[in-house]
Amino acid sequence: MIIDLPSTTTSALNKKLVEIREQGGQVALGRVLTLVIVADDDAKLEDAIEAANDASREHPSRVIVVAKGARTAAPRIDGQIRVGGDAGASEVIVLRLYGALATQGQSAVVPLLLPDAPIVTWWPEAGPKAPAEDPLGELAQRRITDSAAEKNPIRSLTTRAKSYVEGDTDLAWTRLTHWRAQLVSALDLPPYEKITGATVTGEADSPSTELLAGWLAEYLKAPVRRIKSSSAQGIISVQLERRSGAVELTRPDGRVGTLTQPGQPTRRIALQRRSNLECLVEELRRLDPDEIYEAALHGLHKLAPSGTGKPAGAKPKSARGAKAPAKKAGKSTEKSAS
Repeated sequence: MIIDLPSTTTSALNKKLVEIREQGGQVALGRVLTLVIVADDDAKLEDAIEAANDASREHPSRVIVVAKGARTAAPRIDGQIRVGGDAGASEVIVLRLYGALATQGQSAVVPLLLPDAPIVTWWPEAGPKAPAEDPLGELAQRRITDSAAEKNPIRSLTTRAKSYVEGDTDLAWTRLTHWRAQLVSALDLPPYEKITGATVTGEADSPSTELLAGWLAEYLKAPVRRIKSSSAQGIISVQLERRSGAVELTRPDGRVGTLTQPGQPTRRIALQRRSNLECLVEELRRLDPDEIYEAALHGLHKLAPSGTGKPAGAKPKSARGAKAPAKKAGKSTEKSAS
């Protein structure tokens, strides 16, 4: 059911939500969090709502969508409430802010937040340079951006490494979960030798490839090269050098990977490119700081330029509010090869 409330107020929206619950015989809210989605493009907005609705079947939530209308229009809020089959296991409130209200998203969202429930803010489009300093980011315990949606994905990673605050994360990082799990599992098999170097090959503007290389550089304590390619999308291959021979994980087609290493049979592994829904569901499972993502951001400055084996660049200033990175790559918090 979709209910449109043009030129409305937040108090009228709250009143309508209570009325809908009473009519449906629902006594209490069964919501575990509030998910705030910030999007302006209508197509991406609907895709984000669809992903949030599907994710709500595992994480029932109140979804508040904030979109900016024309700033030249008279100040008003056009509201929309979606419940039932149009909202999955959640309730969706869409706010389109016009005129002077277009920059007052925080003021419009606060009256609609669930009491005592954690808040997650998600930017499915280009996000702010410093998510924790954004008015809607300030409300949240977790702030989810997506560097792949930026005009310059690699530059956005560098910017967010400088502005990182506990609670920040990126869907470009979440897309790496299966890659990281496979590489860690491969290193758990004999021979147990030190990695002397690594090469990560992927699309030139792939932020996931960049983060994977940064993660390896941080934990392997060995030179890591980032090779840029135009032959495929996303990550293409990872090669870890050892004295007995290289461990190599390749995925040229974006679907199936091949793992080869000395003394072990060649294995084919499902490495399908992950959807926003899969990544969003994974991120909503945890609300604590992701120290491994933080370490990967720190590792970006250690990457060697393409074609060399020596680390380049000086270490950037410490990220504001950052903790010291964890020491073991295998201890990757709750992220797993699901």
